[in-house]
Amino acid sequence: MAADWLGSIVSINCGNTLGVYQGCVSAVDLINQTISLSQPFHNGVKCLVPEVTFRAGDISELKILEIPSESLKYTSDQLNDHSTGFGYLPTRQQNGTGKQKQTAAHNSAQNIPGQEEPSSTSPQPCSKSFVDRHNEAVNQPKNFRRRHNSLGSSSSRYPNQVTPKKSGTKNGQLKARDDECFGDELEEIPDTDFDFEGNLALFDKAAVFEEIDTHERRGGGGTRSRGTPNERPPTYRHDENILESEPIVYRKIVVPQSGGQEYCTDSGLVVPSISYVLHKKLLCVAEKHGLSVERRLEMSGVCASQMALTLLGGPNRLNPKNVHQRPTVALLCGPHVKGAQGISCGRHLANHDVDIILFLPNFVKMLEPVTNELNLFCQTQGKQVSSVKDLPECPVDLVINCLDCNENAFLCDQPWYRAAVDWANHNRAPVLNIDPPVGDHVQGIHAKWSLELGLPLALGEQAGRIYLCDIGIPQKVFREVGISYHSPFGCKFVIPLHSM
Repeated sequence: MAADWLGSIVSINCGNTLGVYQGCVSAVDLINQTISLSQPFHNGVKCLVPEVTFRAGDISELKILEIPSESLKYTSDQLNDHSTGFGYLPTRQQNGTGKQKQTAAHNSAQNIPGQEEPSSTSPQPCSKSFVDRHNEAVNQPKNFRRRHNSLGSSSSRYPNQVTPKKSGTKNGQLKARDDECFGDELEEIPDTDFDFEGNLALFDKAAVFEEIDTHERRGGGGTRSRGTPNERPPTYRHDENILESEPIVYRKIVVPQSGGQEYCTDSGLVVPSISYVLHKKLLCVAEKHGLSVERRLEMSGVCASQMALTLLGGPNRLNPKNVHQRPTVALLCGPHVKGAQGISCGRHLANHDVDIILFLPNFVKMLEPVTNELNLFCQTQGKQVSSVKDLPECPVDLVINCLDCNENAFLCDQPWYRAAVDWANHNRAPVLNIDPPVGDHVQGIHAKWSLELGLPLALGEQAGRIYLCDIGIPQKVFREVGISYHSPFGCKFVIPLHSM
């Protein structure tokens, strides 16, 4: 009995997990309750293996699509042509019609579209042979879109996914919408491109503008000319003043004698340079009015330390999370007032958790401002050295240079001075000058930044970028030495200057 079904074309539904298989019955084992299919197809895609075996417990539904006959011959190409559906129609070697037989146990409730209810014992003729369907496909127009049977999956994008059956009013409505949208033949689409120039020529600009002007005249819109927009009130940015102000004057500092160079701030204010003689006179008059050397040292030390902290990285470098990366600063100071300014800067930096190494040569007698600042510095965690050999060999984060002074030019010939200059130039760390000298004095250390006090001096190229700090000189003191002064600092105590 089982051998009678060998060679039959069947469709086995194994549920949503395993999917649907089609193929030719190659073996039936009644003892083990298994069935084998040769040349199998899984969900419409040909399997890579030549044979698949199923257990009876895995089979949900079995359909016999075709019974073998001596006059029929199946080929793999014919199975490929019908792999998208469940029906496999063979090709006769002679003219005739294929026959199909279904079992009543599995197909009493379902009929294949286009076929009559078959008997459980006698085979019924198929509605159309493979040759007839092939001829119909050849005679169809090129733009014909084939619609596959809903019982099988026709998707090549998801070969392992079983397409569920669609039924109900909602699916019918969706199908009707698809037919309405995509059911038109492609031959109805025009082949010619859209004529933009011809369509634009249909638009009469003159007539439209004349109609607009006529409408504006009737509505009292004024005598606005064509194409001219209506005047709108001016708009202002959030940082602009809506009140009318006087013209901006950028030259608010006038000196009796220029130092030979002019600078400008970020806002465009002009800051002229002054000579060393006028600068010394300005400091002397300020000291006479109460701005003592100690106050000046404190102000210059605070401004220089603020600039140094910014150069070292600011809050990104100096915070409690970076205790292991404390910056190191080397201070090179001479035995004069400008050296005392550097010591004051080092004291403020040490108070901000910066490792300070102060180089100051040994002298039998020093100036009182230097001694006072040195005593304050010794109360910090900073380190003081008197020999260049004690300076670090590895590069530091910043070098602050306060070795040079206009009054003591002979210091440049001292061995300790030349050794300190050589160490700074070979350390490869950026250098900040505080109140560098001018004139014929040649600086041995090439600086990246230079900080001036009050008003700038005419510095050379070795000074690097110029910055100006406010040391608290009153405006009337400038007026007393013949300088018409207006503060260029704004909300800051240290500002950059740019050459003009």
